Amino acid sequence: MKKVVTIASGVLTTALAVVASGAGAAGANTGAVAGASIGLAASQRAWKPASSNAAVPLAVVNLGLSTKQARGVQCWAHNNDWGYNGPYDGLLGTNSWMALQRYLTFNRYYKGPIDGIVGSGTVTGFQQLLKDWDLYGGPIDGIAGSGTEAAFSKWADEMWEGDCSS
Repeated sequence: MKKVVTIASGVLTTALAVVASGAGAAGANTGAVAGASIGLAASQRAWKPASSNAAVPLAVVNLGLSTKQARGVQCWAHNNDWGYNGPYDGLLGTNSWMALQRYLTFNRYYKGPIDGIVGSGTVTGFQQLLKDWDLYGGPIDGIAGSGTEAAFSKWADEMWEGDCSS
């Protein structure tokens, strides 16, 4: 038996069907199989296509920073012209990370796309920067472990000590 999934008239239908192949196609059971999948409908679920204007939440990756520290990083990124124009909400989302990637790129720590995704390339860039600043002593491996988070926290404290209001 083979599981068959079809979409018809906005309804997702899952059914089990007997699939005849090669030698199995000949024989007494072949006639009994024809049309059998119609009577074996396992379930039906309502299916709606995603609308083009559906809200998609942005990923927030504070990498161990407190809300206050993340707000400070956002203020620093805005005040130093790294292209951050979002709110100072203490949530490092896509726009915050794009600004940080611009900073890393400018300082030759990151060579990837400015996409706001906190992937191994972004983490590797920060690890190297943090090591160069004597804030990180761990491996440059692109994994944001506790050592990377602690060093990022120290960096955030050094980058911004002021007050942000927006």
